[in-house]
Amino acid sequence: MDIEAQMKGRGGTRTIDVMGAIRAKVTGRALGPGDRLPSIRSLAAAMGVSPSTVVEAYDRLAAEGLIRARRGSGFYVSPTVAPPLALSEVEPRRDRAVDPFWVSRQSLDADDAVPKPGCGWLPPVWMPEAALRRAARALGRSEASVLTNYGSTRGAPVLRRLLLTRLAEDGIEAAMGQLMLTGSGTQATDLICRFLLRPGDTVLVDDPCYFNFRALLRAHQAKIVSVPYTPSGPDVARFEQILGSERPRLYITNSALHNPTGATLSLQTAHRLLTVAAAHDLTVIEDDIFGDFEPERSPRLAALDGLNRVIRIGSFSKTLSASVRCGYIAARADWIEHLVDLQVATSFGGPSPVATEIIAKVLAGGSYRKHMEELRQKLTRARRDIARKLGALGIEPWLMPRGGFFLWCRLADGQDATAAARAALEEDVVLAPGNVFSVAQTALNFMRFNVAHMSDPGMWDVLRRALKAQPNR
Repeated sequence: MDIEAQMKGRGGTRTIDVMGAIRAKVTGRALGPGDRLPSIRSLAAAMGVSPSTVVEAYDRLAAEGLIRARRGSGFYVSPTVAPPLALSEVEPRRDRAVDPFWVSRQSLDADDAVPKPGCGWLPPVWMPEAALRRAARALGRSEASVLTNYGSTRGAPVLRRLLLTRLAEDGIEAAMGQLMLTGSGTQATDLICRFLLRPGDTVLVDDPCYFNFRALLRAHQAKIVSVPYTPSGPDVARFEQILGSERPRLYITNSALHNPTGATLSLQTAHRLLTVAAAHDLTVIEDDIFGDFEPERSPRLAALDGLNRVIRIGSFSKTLSASVRCGYIAARADWIEHLVDLQVATSFGGPSPVATEIIAKVLAGGSYRKHMEELRQKLTRARRDIARKLGALGIEPWLMPRGGFFLWCRLADGQDATAAARAALEEDVVLAPGNVFSVAQTALNFMRFNVAHMSDPGMWDVLRRALKAQPNR
């Protein structure tokens, strides 16, 4: 990792700024015990300060014990320094309205009665409660091991067989040895990152992208770069340029009903993307968590690739229950073997047998397909109605998605989504401003709305007031 380049652009010409930059790198583990610091002259040039300022900063940090000087060699991080990983310090501090951790915390911790137009899941009344209750009651007739044992290392065979059938519907031919269950879709991504990444590796994401991808990659101390997303998928010309210049190890994306835009990957873009990925030896994580919301199936990278360099992940948190959590990974058989070991090391086995039993019963019972058909129809009406109401406020969808519950919208000219989110937060309404999804911070006047969480009239009143709370207005 180029430490000097990362420091370039940080504000300040004072000693305290240099000290703060070094501390941030140590806290974020970009600099570890024993690592050599940039030379005095190179750091001075990178930060736009005088060499004497860097000398003073290094002397002070040495006095604190954070770094040590070696005669004729330079300055090094003290070998005894091993601070806890503080994710909030890995990147420069952001406005809390666009900080992925803050937005997630507010959505997860909010009371059920609080409107959550910025959250990423459906309300309880939209979920198949009756089917879940039937499956939960059936647990009483299950073997005692379902209620008391750890999960097996690859997950329940009955649910894995059901998932293989569903994968086949997407044109993905996979064997049992190519599929494992995980505790959640997020854990699936985490395990793959543990398997493939080392601190400092570069990972490519869409811009905009699901904001927890960014949060998770910060935990893995990855360098995050982004590619602009279009209505048919990533900008392939920029994609190829970035692969040539940045050499990312991994690309993480949604193929079906992209989050947050709702866009659908075209077949042409999918073919071009895979060709470029093969030329640069790039591994792709294809998150299909929103696939079941599609009215007709769109192209899947994993199907076109045959699970060679594309890893398919998913879960049922958006369609069945975020409480009964279970995810999955479909990949090369040899990679699954290593990922199983990682799951044993980090979770001692697969997901809860209770969770997998409930999900398997709902999927096998026939009610799931009916639930999804009704849900798709209900969401079609909601997207149309909410788009009309937003239009009356000067807010227009970037595109009208084929399915799902998100609308990625552009605010009226001159309106700042971050300022609006900040104002709404003062009234206990969590919005999702565009820049929380944008690595490049280029979505200032965009906002993602969850149409299923916008029936409360009071929420609309808050939104109107928030839109008026603009700087210099």
